[in-house]
Amino acid sequence: MHRSEVAGDPAVDGPPELPEGARLDEVQHPPGGVGPLFHRVYLARIRDARIGPQELVARISEDPDRVAPTEFARFTKVAGEPGTMAVGDEYVVRMPGPWDGPVRVIERTASSFRLVTLEGHLEAGQIRFSARRGELLEFRIESWARAGDRLSNLLYEHLRMSKEVQLHMWTSVLERVAELGDGRLTGGIEIRTRRVDDVAAR
Repeated sequence: MHRSEVAGDPAVDGPPELPEGARLDEVQHPPGGVGPLFHRVYLARIRDARIGPQELVARISEDPDRVAPTEFARFTKVAGEPGTMAVGDEYVVRMPGPWDGPVRVIERTASSFRLVTLEGHLEAGQIRFSARRGELLEFRIESWARAGDRLSNLLYEHLRMSKEVQLHMWTSVLERVAELGDGRLTGGIEIRTRRVDDVAAR
């Protein structure tokens, strides 16, 4: 793993705008969270992949548990048709301890999907999963989030418990994504973090 953490800029590191017409009920927006906002990118490059970005994302969206490390997390669909993913679908990401995280799909394209956190989630923010083909097949997990409440902030920022769980969960997902793409990771996993302390400035 190649990890870096630098100071972020509240003008550029906030989450993207929600799509026009998106359902906003129960959404946990970052301004309602606690502590610093983290803009984080997990990036994997996959060599010798036998499928392209659209097919890879399609396989994952049919059943996110295909790449979820079940020792850390399981995706339980609670709204929407099984075997597919569409805007408005909802999942509960079930994790050990009091970490269950409800999310809603707010954007779905041929090569990406974006989720927003709902009330009761450990975090307040968004996360996007996307793939693209360059010289290699690249898969990216990008999140913009703060702790959802003071307890979550304590466990993440000060005791670092949930931070390490999150790190291992998403790196495990990327390893499984490479397997699902019938390829192999190359160059390690890149983890870039931009921390914004002055969230109110956004």
